[in-house]
Amino acid sequence: MAELHDIIVRPLVTEKAVKAEAAESTYVFEVGETANKLQIKEAIERYFNVKVDDVRTVNVRGKFKRFGRFYGKRSNWKKAYVTLAQGHTLNFLEA
Repeated sequence: MAELHDIIVRPLVTEKAVKAEAAESTYVFEVGETANKLQIKEAIERYFNVKVDDVRTVNVRGKFKRFGRFYGKRSNWKKAYVTLAQGHTLNFLEA
């Protein structure tokens, strides 16, 4: 199994992610591009000591951007929507 930091890159705390968290106990993470749903589920359960019900993933394609007179492309990355079991929560804003 890959290391936890290779699977879970960072939690995404955006306005849209916080709405999903409040409505249906779904948390959003940036994950490694090669991580699959089972690896993500195991990593979240081991790292945060919670029970995961469902994992949905999205491959986000990098945008083409202009940097001054040069054109470039941002990297592709993978996003995971993790739904926790009833009664389990995560709080990234507390110390």
